[in-house]
Amino acid sequence: MQKQTLQDQEILTDMLSSQKQTAAHFNMFAGECSDQNLKNDMLNILRDEQTIQTNVFCEMNKRGWYPTCPAPRQMVEQARTKYEGIAQQLG
Repeated sequence: MQKQTLQDQEILTDMLSSQKQTAAHFNMFAGECSDQNLKNDMLNILRDEQTIQTNVFCEMNKRGWYPTCPAPRQMVEQARTKYEGIAQQLG
């Protein structure tokens, strides 16, 4: 039987996927906490998980394994305007 090893790209891809799922779960947990201290703990953990997720993404991007294209400035401004308007309506 031949032993197979994972390559760096496969490992980082798995890590990124896991971090996305973990962050989503902590986000959901934080939103459902009725105790403020527990909610704060969940939000702190969520922030940590998002930092890890960002670090993994940046490493993959640096290696060319998760390329992104910069958004045109006009699209960024349109998105900002749209979501600022939604925030004002909700606030």
